[in-house]
Order: sequence, then C-alpha cells, then structure tokens
Amino acid sequence: MSAVTLPNTQTATVRAALGRFLRVALQSAALAGIWVVADFVARKLALPVPGGVIGLVALLALLFCGGVAPRWVKAGADWLLADMLLFFIPAAVAAVQYGGLFREDGWRLALVVVGGTLMVMVAVAFAVDRAAGLERRLALRRALVARHARA
Repeated sequence: MSAVTLPNTQTATVRAALGRFLRVALQSAALAGIWVVADFVARKLALPVPGGVIGLVALLALLFCGGVAPRWVKAGADWLLADMLLFFIPAAVAAVQYGGLFREDGWRLALVVVGGTLMVMVAVAFAVDRAAGLERRLALRRALVARHARA
C-alpha cells in the first residue's frame, strides 16, 4: 500500500493551518500562564484584587515596556475574544435554574446589568479616547524629531 501524497498547494495549506493552530494554542497557553501566576501571587499576598486584574496589568506593563511584543499574544488573544461567548454559557445555564429569583428581583438584576454595561462602555470609551490622544501625541513627536533630524 502506498502513502497518500497531497499536491503542493494542499500541503502548504495544511502546514499554514497547523502553524496557525499551534500559534493560537501557544499564545493562549501563555496568556493562561500569566493569569495562573497572577492568581497565585494574589492569593499568596492576600491582595484584594483578583488575579485576572493583576495579570492584565502585568501583561499591559510588559506590552508597554517592550518585554512582550504584541504579535506574541495577538493570535491567542483574538481567539479568546472571538470565542468569549462560550465562556458565559455556564452563567446562562445557572440563570435558567434560578427563575424564581428573576421573577422576584429581575428588575434589580436588569438595572445592575444595564448600569454595569453602561459603566464599562463609558470606561472603555474614555480609555480609547486617552489612548488615541496618546498615539496622536507620540506620532506628532516622532514627526517633529524626524523633521529636526532632516534639518
């Protein structure tokens, strides 16, 4: 029996898909590793902040100082964000189990959800506005430095 051989284009496609899969898997594992380490630190030091928040701040600091290049975590972060809805399915199932709670206090829960969503939206808008302003200032500074270098 002879081995099945794929045409070169199919082989290249399979290699590219395998490479993407491995990149996403490794980057997602690295992000999970940052979370595990941050959670361990938060528990050991009895910090009042969750490990996920500490991990997010640590990753942000590493990205800003150049310790981690954005391309090293982009594919894994994109995959996690794209499939984030799957992480909330257990919460939806739990909500179905507590129908009585929703009938009695549903308006309060809805108010908290809507209020929390609005606060997150405002905070994200503020952060994006500040980041865009910072990016504009940095681009202007780079342009001025380049102009002075040419002169």
